[in-house]
Amino acid sequence: MSIESGEDLAGVAAAGRVAARTLALMLGRVRPGITPFELNRIGAEEMRRSGARSAPMVSVDFPAETCISVNSAVAHGIPTREPLGPGDLINIDVSVELDGYFADTGASVPVDRDDEALARLCATGRAALGRALGQVRSGGLLSELGRAAERVALDAGYDVLRDLCGHGLGRALHEEPGSILGYYDPLDRRRMSDGLVLAIEPFVSTGARRVRTAADGWTLLTEDGGVAVQFEHTVVVTSRGALVMTAERPFLAGSDPAFAELAA
Repeated sequence: MSIESGEDLAGVAAAGRVAARTLALMLGRVRPGITPFELNRIGAEEMRRSGARSAPMVSVDFPAETCISVNSAVAHGIPTREPLGPGDLINIDVSVELDGYFADTGASVPVDRDDEALARLCATGRAALGRALGQVRSGGLLSELGRAAERVALDAGYDVLRDLCGHGLGRALHEEPGSILGYYDPLDRRRMSDGLVLAIEPFVSTGARRVRTAADGWTLLTEDGGVAVQFEHTVVVTSRGALVMTAERPFLAGSDPAFAELAA
């Protein structure tokens, strides 16, 4: 969707606040011994408390309120009762619907915060998202988002998944434009327009470029058994850059000191 009124902007911002708060609560509880099932319960309770609904459950009948993916599972993971342990990598993807508006966010963290290899991969994923957000501007090419994210990954010795990508959203979880790539495609000449709402989510991997679907019909696994990280924000395209909506308060990405550090 494109923002057409103050009501639209306020609606996406409200949904974004719930998504951001839910994700932060869940990430804050990640530790050895906790299960994805328990983390999902925490997220579900926060959504209900905020008057929001799980967008995956509303939109595609997903069997849980949030997507929680562990290790070689990189997206659409169904929360399990298997305890997390040192050496595990977890991704939490939170998408909510509130009063007819949708927002989508996600992040990856090592279960053991002292795991240097996984911490480096996560830092690269955050930087890839930061660089991509830095390319958001009215009239700009969507392909520049992927070019920026891919460059960060390759320079750090990683790669990006080709099968998973960002998307438009706002009045539904998935809208046009579809297939906002996390890598550079020179044939993609689509341009961003003022007010367009986008979910931007590059996936940085240890080497994989493709995924396969697990036997449960939902979980997406790296084709090579390696790991990948995802970081995601819902943004509104403006002439001044990306207005980040999945935050306690919307902010222009380029004007935020923490963003500037990520994108450096």
